[in-house]
Amino acid sequence: MLPEMSRSYRLLLSSLGENPERQGLLKTPERAAKAMLFFTKGYDQSLEEVLNDAIFDEDHDEMVVVKDIEMFSMCEHHLVPFYGKVSIGYLPCGKILGLSKLARIVEIYSRRLQVQERLTKQIAVAVTKAVQPAGVAVVVEGVHMCMVMRGVQKINSKTVTSTMLGVFRDDPKTREEFLNLVHTK
Repeated sequence: MLPEMSRSYRLLLSSLGENPERQGLLKTPERAAKAMLFFTKGYDQSLEEVLNDAIFDEDHDEMVVVKDIEMFSMCEHHLVPFYGKVSIGYLPCGKILGLSKLARIVEIYSRRLQVQERLTKQIAVAVTKAVQPAGVAVVVEGVHMCMVMRGVQKINSKTVTSTMLGVFRDDPKTREEFLNLVHTK
């Protein structure tokens, strides 16, 4: 895959009027191809592989929240980055997930060509699939370079998306508790 992608980047440079043979660009096609493969490495990862049996039986029925997980992704519409933070909460039903696995779930789905709305839902569904909790809540706050570098060029804008499943959708008090925990400093 790398040689074909490198050829494509070389063609792109030529199409821009650049000389891909000049010193500063000689290795750029291969570097760019490797970077794109890294940015999209989530396609090569599965939920089962990342969880690695870090699911534990535990009689805990109070909310678990991990907030401000850094996230980097690529806009599928413009192939430019968006980045931000993800907060995840879930209400266990006899099973808990190793805390680092929540960050790894974010990595699986953010390291793909994405839209923030889908990313938010995929994270929530993955947590649900992993531990079958009473509910899952995910909030993603992102800065989209496609809005900053091109188009409307609004450098201070942030996009916030949320997915609420189970008790977080059905019970306003549970949702409010999660949102309060996520927004406290």
